Amino acid sequence: MPLPWLDSEQPWFPPLDEALDEPNGLLAAGGDLSPDWLLAAYAYGVFPWYEAGQPILWWSPDPRLVLYPDQVRVSRSLKKFLRKHPYRLSMDTNFSAVIESCGKSRAGSTGTWITDEMRSAYQLLHQLGHAHSVEVWADSALVGGLYGVSLGKVFFGESMFSVEPNTSKLALVALARHLEQWGFRLIDCQVASKHLLSLGAQSVDREQFANWVNAFSGLDDSNHQWQIDPAIQLVIDEIE
Repeated sequence: MPLPWLDSEQPWFPPLDEALDEPNGLLAAGGDLSPDWLLAAYAYGVFPWYEAGQPILWWSPDPRLVLYPDQVRVSRSLKKFLRKHPYRLSMDTNFSAVIESCGKSRAGSTGTWITDEMRSAYQLLHQLGHAHSVEVWADSALVGGLYGVSLGKVFFGESMFSVEPNTSKLALVALARHLEQWGFRLIDCQVASKHLLSLGAQSVDREQFANWVNAFSGLDDSNHQWQIDPAIQLVIDEIE
């Protein structure tokens, strides 16, 4: 079955159940990375994932990995780290440095490369208030973080990185604690990894995920600011 090619000026995607089984979730190619296309994709349960030299590829894997903000699993060793970590946390302080660091962390791996085109697209989403980052600092050095897209009460995680041990986990725990406080229902983790599964991420089928995104992405998301809340930071530092 040929892969649908998206050449319309307006964003559209085939039915999710037409995604390929192998490779898992490949739905379509083409389109562009404008804010209209990206926001329509996330609201539909689809994300772009491709390597340099390829056309834009759109994915909807089955199953989908998700993390519920109030169900992050903190191991004994991670609890010890969280109680004593020396780092400073921030949100949306240096989005461009976070996405650049995520791209560097994938260099030489078999993962999808974060191209210049992707960086520019998500930087624009950030400027428009849809993409956000969490930063972990050692003095003035950026040593860990993550970024993703927020729609309604769903956070669509895109990538994370760590220069020092456990700093990406610290960023994710901080994000989850804030999202829980802000009433978010879901963190999309896209596909399974040992790292995310160890933190409590779970697999759900594509249809269930799409239903949740449809229900939660349109909810009001105007009752908070994307910055570290000192009260929540204290909870993170003293987590039991």
